[in-house]
Amino acid sequence: MIKTRLIKLLDKGKKYIVFQVIWQWLALLAQVIAIYSIAIYLQEVIDERVTLDLSVKVGAIILGTIIFKIICNKSASYCSYKASADVKRVLREKIYEKLLRLGTSYRDKVSTSQVVQISGEGVEQLEIYFGRYLPQLFYSLLAPITLFIILFPISRLSSIVLLICVPLIPLSIVAVQKFAKKLLSKYWGIYTGLGDTFLENLQGLTTLKIYKADELYAREMDANAEKFRKITMKVLMMQLNSISVMDIVAYGGASVGIITALVQYAQGKITLVAAVMVVLLASEFFIPLRLLGSFFHIAMNGMAASDKIFAFLDLEEPKMGTKELTGTSHNIDMENVSFSYTPEKEILHNVSIDIKEKSFVSLVGESGCGKSTISSLISGKHRGYTGEIKFDGIELKELTERTILDNLTTVTHNSYIFKGTVRENLLMANPLETESEMIKALKEVNLWEFLEGEKGLDTELLERGDNLSGGQKQRLALARALIHDTPIYIFDEATSNIDAESEDMIMKAILKMKNTKTIILISHRLQNVVQSDCIYMIESGSIVEKGTHKELLAKDGKYAKLYNSQKELEAYGREVKTNE
Repeated sequence: MIKTRLIKLLDKGKKYIVFQVIWQWLALLAQVIAIYSIAIYLQEVIDERVTLDLSVKVGAIILGTIIFKIICNKSASYCSYKASADVKRVLREKIYEKLLRLGTSYRDKVSTSQVVQISGEGVEQLEIYFGRYLPQLFYSLLAPITLFIILFPISRLSSIVLLICVPLIPLSIVAVQKFAKKLLSKYWGIYTGLGDTFLENLQGLTTLKIYKADELYAREMDANAEKFRKITMKVLMMQLNSISVMDIVAYGGASVGIITALVQYAQGKITLVAAVMVVLLASEFFIPLRLLGSFFHIAMNGMAASDKIFAFLDLEEPKMGTKELTGTSHNIDMENVSFSYTPEKEILHNVSIDIKEKSFVSLVGESGCGKSTISSLISGKHRGYTGEIKFDGIELKELTERTILDNLTTVTHNSYIFKGTVRENLLMANPLETESEMIKALKEVNLWEFLEGEKGLDTELLERGDNLSGGQKQRLALARALIHDTPIYIFDEATSNIDAESEDMIMKAILKMKNTKTIILISHRLQNVVQSDCIYMIESGSIVEKGTHKELLAKDGKYAKLYNSQKELEAYGREVKTNE
């Protein structure tokens, strides 16, 4: 059972598999020498010709072979480690490189939990395949042939019988392979499904608690865990049964060879030395294959994991361009752009937007109208659109992902804050940024005063920044974006779900960037877009109005109605608050 695609991954690791087989083979030869010495010594004992010199020599040979076998075993273990370490490194590098090539939209093709599982447990399963199974496979073919060549001159019948029985073990392995492959493929399917469910429930635990749905989802999780338990038991039962069959074949074959040798010795057809060597080496015909059988099921699990890994590595990648953007500011033109996530429903319909360099453009409209989709298209997250999106006259699809990321920063309402320190979160935007510049950015978003009362830039943050308020997290995300210092900024609902004070602070920082950066603002609150150079009103994936705030109010269209209704609602809210 050799998968050529896996072998091709072995770069430098191939030589370690060869060395491991050689060390195992040398250990076998040392064992043969020791057993031959013991057989000669027994013959001398029976013939009453034992001398002190002979005893010392035999003892020295046995001691020497024991030491040599220890060296061989340690060297084989080292080669096993090097082979498996090499393939783990190569596989994880390929998975990481694939994620980079898939880009920011990788989650459209594969779940995060599946990536974690195949790069963690999946790769670990292949450690035994390369470190143990493959070397053992080649050694299992070499050992019986070597022993047959050694024993054939001294006991032809016994050596032939042993050699004939040897293939019974691989035949038993082949017999269960088809069933095992199907079972292990099902096992990995259930395993990854359980991981998806667990991760989703863990991330949404707060929401489940709020709606008192945690008990229902816990029961579903229990049902999935029970399915996983049952398939695991089936896998273990299959392994136990097949190992029992291999044990019967191995010990049965060795017994037949030993009995044959003893009968021949009793009939005077072979010498005592020959009989002893057959008796003591008979099991060595089968032990390598028996050990191979024990690795086989783990290797099959690794093969099933490799199918998942290669399925991920074979995912279709978005076609990346080769052109780079130059200069420090850029014009963006969208012309007749249409896009859909599924063939059934089109999200955007012939959208045309003109964004001049260093302008302040806002996208507004009801929730679900396509504002964030436009943001995703401009930032290169999705490329399956029709129409044209051009940066300085260059089609977006012709640009490299790196040049887009170097020139555009997106800040969303749920920008990720990493566990670590404030400094570490800021430095990921610019590893060369100075401490004074980081403090300056934090002051601009009005967060430094709070952090100064903690540990400054070395303030520890929990996962997702859970020890900060919603507004503080957004301000930290904005400070990180400022440090990234790109010509274009997209703020996609960056002020939603936070307190009014934080919203005002963030908007002040955004407006301060006006006339120096190209700003694309998506906001549910129209008061935030009043100072825009151009506002695009979007409805059901189409642009229905565009112009400045004053121009749109003068039209008394959809924008004006939405703005006035929000204004009245906010005024009513302030009035209620005043009366309280």
